[in-house]
Amino acid sequence: MPDALLRNRAEAEQDMGMRARELRQWTAADVLAMPEQPGKTVEVIDGELFVTPAPSFGHQGVVGLLYVALFEYVKANPVGVVCFSPADIVPAPDTLVQPDVFVAPRIGGRRPASWAEIDRLLLAIEVLSPSSQRRDRVVKRHLYARMGCEYWIVDGASRLVERWLPSDTRPEICERVLTWHPEGAL
Repeated sequence: MPDALLRNRAEAEQDMGMRARELRQWTAADVLAMPEQPGKTVEVIDGELFVTPAPSFGHQGVVGLLYVALFEYVKANPVGVVCFSPADIVPAPDTLVQPDVFVAPRIGGRRPASWAEIDRLLLAIEVLSPSSQRRDRVVKRHLYARMGCEYWIVDGASRLVERWLPSDTRPEICERVLTWHPEGAL
């Protein structure tokens, strides 16, 4: 065979191999079985694997502020338990997510004993990072809508929150005041 034809065939086989790897359907069990990925966040949503770099210092500052505010709220209104990632939330066999901040419901009046006990969320919050915008705005938004929880996308740089309710087709944009009043709160 001519060299150019061999090169094209090898390139085509390499491309097919890359597509086969891209088409692999990952599971939560696959992610849980992976060796620890220091400095990385590993998630799988509907079989699609996402590996992103560790969050920035500014990102974590916003996460901390949200956690403290929600912690005080759920202390006064014991509707759930506020948590932050890393946390392995597995709502389906092909999905494992790590929301930046979230509120999980109490189970029989008590805190969940493990991540495995959490099968739904009351609130999920993602703080935008350059590497997570597509995942947070599209993929996770659809996931959290299916899970039936409220979802906030926090843009720290723009100082605004996109508030999504499960049935929304457009978000409420909150720039000054954001009120969360889940069922069962005073």
